[in-house]
Amino acid sequence: MPPLLQDLLSHAPVITDGALGTQLLARGLASGECPDTWNLSRPADVEEVIRSYVDAGSEIVLTNTFRANRIALAGYGLAGKIEDLNLAGVEIARRAAAGRAAVFASVGPSGKMLAAGEVAEADLRQAFSEQAQILAAAGVDGFAIETMSDLEEAKVAVATLRATGLPVVVSLVFDSGKEKDRTMTGVTPEKAAEELTAAGADVIGANCGRGIAGYISVCQRLHASTDRPIWIKPNAGLPEMFEGKVVYRTTPEEFASFIPALLQAGASFIGGCCGTGPDFIRAAGDTLRRWRRR
Repeated sequence: MPPLLQDLLSHAPVITDGALGTQLLARGLASGECPDTWNLSRPADVEEVIRSYVDAGSEIVLTNTFRANRIALAGYGLAGKIEDLNLAGVEIARRAAAGRAAVFASVGPSGKMLAAGEVAEADLRQAFSEQAQILAAAGVDGFAIETMSDLEEAKVAVATLRATGLPVVVSLVFDSGKEKDRTMTGVTPEKAAEELTAAGADVIGANCGRGIAGYISVCQRLHASTDRPIWIKPNAGLPEMFEGKVVYRTTPEEFASFIPALLQAGASFIGGCCGTGPDFIRAAGDTLRRWRRR
């Protein structure tokens, strides 16, 4: 296991960060706008969000580079901005962290389905490699491949990012099927854990798609199927429309109340995804500290 992860896990559970996208939406990001562009157009806002997580107790924060691979950026007409967006994303996060938290690069899906033949594996590999090289050279401490729904794409990303020698976290969305315990492509937590372990992931987990209560059993099943640490970042419940706006009903206190169950299920890294903010991380940190004292 990479030394950084060993250091973090020496006092596990580790608190990560909360949402970036919904925090930027609250600051004026337009629906359909690529959040990564704010690294260039509104860097102070991005830095403010990331710093708020560090101030709330996050030990790992992610860069605002979720959509910054060439394939995803092409959908916004921004493929030519790949280097600028990724470099700025790392610079902002490192400045916000100021040595108080590790900076992991957020790497998201391409937006094309490998299983459906919408993109070739070689093109995926090239896109992830290009982004990884830029991010690694800029000085990130590791990678968080997140919000993956296609296991095959996730495996390509893991294999590609491992070449940098930096720690690699990979996190899938389990929100489909009758029990809402499968990825969009029908993969179970057991299959995901087994295949991502074989692919060389350092940490395996789940994020987005559902609230924290729904990820307790998923966490338990991931933990039972791999010897790798488990990373969990749930939403603040499911989004709802209220007076023309998207809202998340789960409060920071409600969110934190489920953390002991997640820890018992085997989680080593805990944070939040859509709808969460610094108050959620602060509440989670308070719960984790009480748990450690026990």
